[in-house]
Amino acid sequence: MSYSTDPRAARSREAILVAARGLLASEGPGAVTHQRVSQEAGVGRATVYRHWPRSEQLLLDVMDGADLPLFKDPGTPVRPWLRRQLRQLADEVLPPAVAGLSLAMMQSALWDPQLARRRDESNETIRTRLHAAIRLAVAGHELETDVDPADLLSLLVGPIVYRTAMQRDAVPDSLLDRLLDGIGTWR
Repeated sequence: MSYSTDPRAARSREAILVAARGLLASEGPGAVTHQRVSQEAGVGRATVYRHWPRSEQLLLDVMDGADLPLFKDPGTPVRPWLRRQLRQLADEVLPPAVAGLSLAMMQSALWDPQLARRRDESNETIRTRLHAAIRLAVAGHELETDVDPADLLSLLVGPIVYRTAMQRDAVPDSLLDRLLDGIGTWR
């Protein structure tokens, strides 16, 4: 029997995914490491590596089908809601394991069509949610803007990813405020 059809391999794979989903939900993406997942699943670390040689593959499989928690269901007033969402993103991307994983996933997506598809799906989900929030702010006369909806992701999320992953520095509240000010005039 091959490893791929071995029922024990299927059981260990499922136990690993359950443990990783639990860690993701309770502690965020930084907790989804081979070591932590193997401890939670009760399997050897080599078993986790056998199924997922790279940690970004494991995290992507765990996140596949899971709804992104950020930028969902915008509330009014929009600016404080959006600022809280950006703060949460900045805080979740800052830990070295998550920042490194983010960079590895971005690089891998250049050559791996599956990773590129998942990246594009995530980007589209966030873009759509940000656009909905901005439409709500405009409709409520809270914001005047002529920013292209396609640019929202770059203007709001891009600098946060750059600051945390590339500069390895925390995102101060003042930067979040400047990012929000940069998309239009708030009232």
